[in-house]
Amino acid sequence: MIGIVIVAHSARLAEGVKEMADQMAKGLVPIAAAGGVDDVTLGTNADRIYEAIERVYSDDGVLVLFDLGSALFSTQMALERLDDSRQAHVLLSEAPLVEGAIVAAVEASLGHDLATVNAAAVAARDMQKIL
Repeated sequence: MIGIVIVAHSARLAEGVKEMADQMAKGLVPIAAAGGVDDVTLGTNADRIYEAIERVYSDDGVLVLFDLGSALFSTQMALERLDDSRQAHVLLSEAPLVEGAIVAAVEASLGHDLATVNAAAVAARDMQKIL
């Protein structure tokens, strides 16, 4: 089963998104939060992201969702620490953080592959919120 990493500039935001995704996937999907420079400082931390990827890593893949631009930079730094064989199994997603994480968690809990989970997460950006 694929793992999911939530990267955000706020540790509380990352944990909150993780909590929602965990609940929607009924705890069936390994999900890790990597938010903040530390538990109180806003920003991103490549070490935290690397550790989160390692916690949920599977050869089935890891989907990484993130909030803002520098989160991408920190995530790329974290990926450089992985050996090439593991890097090949990590996919950075353009999905919206909250909706994408929830959709990804549900899709992963159904046993779908990394590409399918990511496609569903990315499609979440077009979900209509108000009818």
